[in-house]
Order: sequence, then structure tokens, then C-alpha cells
Amino acid sequence: MPFRSKETLEHWLEEFTTARGAGASIKVIIQDGDDGADTGLIVVPLRDSTASIFMEPREIGAPEWRITLEPQPDLTVLSHHEVNAFAMEMLVAAELCAFLEAKSVGHVEADDVDEDDSVDA
Repeated sequence: MPFRSKETLEHWLEEFTTARGAGASIKVIIQDGDDGADTGLIVVPLRDSTASIFMEPREIGAPEWRITLEPQPDLTVLSHHEVNAFAMEMLVAAELCAFLEAKSVGHVEADDVDEDDSVDA
């Protein structure tokens, strides 16, 4: 079943951050899938909060992505300036999620392509 490796997601993230000019603190980490498969997980740290958000495909092979906000142990109290910055971080996360969905449509990792699918020239 196709998935997006950490390497692929890092390339997509670099493409997004270069085009958007934002998201330098966003990282791709390894999330072990079935049988140790390298399924990437995108982590978006939030500057003025103890929480972070992460995004991943709804399921391996699906082009739809979901964003999860981690629960936090402490209350976050923000000024209006910090809330504005938080809103901008959430906007970047939403745009990245839409970007990842667009890149995922029809994407197949090289290791997932079956040799029988190759076309003889």
C-alpha cells in the first residue's frame, strides 16, 4: 500500500516552506508503520504554547490528511498579539495540510511500484 516516506515529506515540506516563506520550525519525524515502514509524521510546534500539532494521512495510501492538536497539561494564556501569531501558525498549518493533500493525490513511492507495472519501451 503506498505511503509517504520521511524523505518524500521532507522534500514536500522544503517545497512548501520555500514557496510560502514560512514554516521553518515544522519538522518531519519518523512514525513507524506496519512492519517498520517509514511513514512520515509532520510536527508543527507552536511558539507561545506548550502544545504542538501534528498532521498525517487519514490512513496509509489515502490522499486526505488530518491535523491533530495535542492536549496540553497547562493552561495557555495569550495576549492579543500572541493570539494573532497563533492564528497565523494555524493558517500555515492549514495551508500545509492542503498542500500535502494536493501532493498526495496519485503519489506512489518508488519502492511501492510493482515491477509488473513497468512499461516496456
